[in-house]
Amino acid sequence: MSTAVHADDQAVLAALASVNDPEIKRPITELGMVESVKVDAGVAHIRILLTVAGCPLKDTLRTDITAAATRVEGVTAVEIDFGVMSPEQRQDLQKRLRGGNAAAEPVIPFAQPGSRTRVYAVASGKGGVGKSSVTVNLAAALAARGLSVGVVDADIYGHSVPRMLGVQGRPTQVEDMIMPPQAHGVKVISIGMFTSGNAAVVWRGPMLHRALQQFLADVYWGDLDVLLLDLPPGTGDIAISLAQLLPTAEILVVTTPQAAAAEVAERAGAIALQTHQRLVGVVENMSWLQLPDGSRMEVFGAGGGQTVADSLTRLTGASVPLLGQIPLDTGVREAGDEGTPVVLSTPDSPAGAALNAVADRLAVRRESLIGRSLGLSPAKR
Repeated sequence: MSTAVHADDQAVLAALASVNDPEIKRPITELGMVESVKVDAGVAHIRILLTVAGCPLKDTLRTDITAAATRVEGVTAVEIDFGVMSPEQRQDLQKRLRGGNAAAEPVIPFAQPGSRTRVYAVASGKGGVGKSSVTVNLAAALAARGLSVGVVDADIYGHSVPRMLGVQGRPTQVEDMIMPPQAHGVKVISIGMFTSGNAAVVWRGPMLHRALQQFLADVYWGDLDVLLLDLPPGTGDIAISLAQLLPTAEILVVTTPQAAAAEVAERAGAIALQTHQRLVGVVENMSWLQLPDGSRMEVFGAGGGQTVADSLTRLTGASVPLLGQIPLDTGVREAGDEGTPVVLSTPDSPAGAALNAVADRLAVRRESLIGRSLGLSPAKR
């Protein structure tokens, strides 16, 4: 006669360590979200504390917790009771996420000397060149390569990134920390997530600076490989604030082939001379229209991207390459309206392939030597 093997509480608790919070991307056991576990007659009774009432990802948590617990031998059913963290528990969580000091003034992690995050500020001289489309497609393509990616929609007046990435949810707040929503593996924050409907944002310089500072410091980004900022067109307040808040950010200039757009794009790139930021390269968008017979129609002229790259190379004295030319493709617009970037929906299309090629050139994580031993020792005399 065989004896039934019953799972104990510790075995289920250990299994729950494999469940990550959908927003924070860390184990729920590590975040203090598991209040109790009790196994009785094969039924695992689990009490989970959510960071906020009405958590939009509660169903995801329920599914993941149930799957993890039922993998434990002897568990035949799972009952989950959801509660909400007390203010003290949220403060403790905030303290853990901030490395032990919840009362400290929030700092911008990407501006710290040991940061390994590559920060790309996507800029353009004028509007209408497809800067936001380039940003969201590069973000989605980099995430598809296994990198941890975040996007700041820094175009406060013309925010459009959430729609293009298909972000539906709103940020979750834990004390004074903000958990950014995600789509296609990309964490996103935008002022559009804090406004009612399609309301206009009417702010002046100091408010813009503070908004960008909060997006960078108050949002819990986790350990990002790449952060992209979709800047407003031109060289105004946000570009100046970016140089102050993230001096190591690298500028990626987007232009179209026409001469007028190229001249304005040069000005946007030349701001790097004053801010001492690195220009990572130029992307030429709307380069041509592929016709059914295989020929190309250069709707906006030709050569603007290379002209900008050559001019910025001369101005800065450092190589500023033309990273890619993106053809006109209605699929880019359609994919953006639907919330699934073209690099994911039709990666083999002309525009999808060109954007993926640019992403390949940017998919590099910065390695830091801060705090690492180089294996050197003083010579003995």
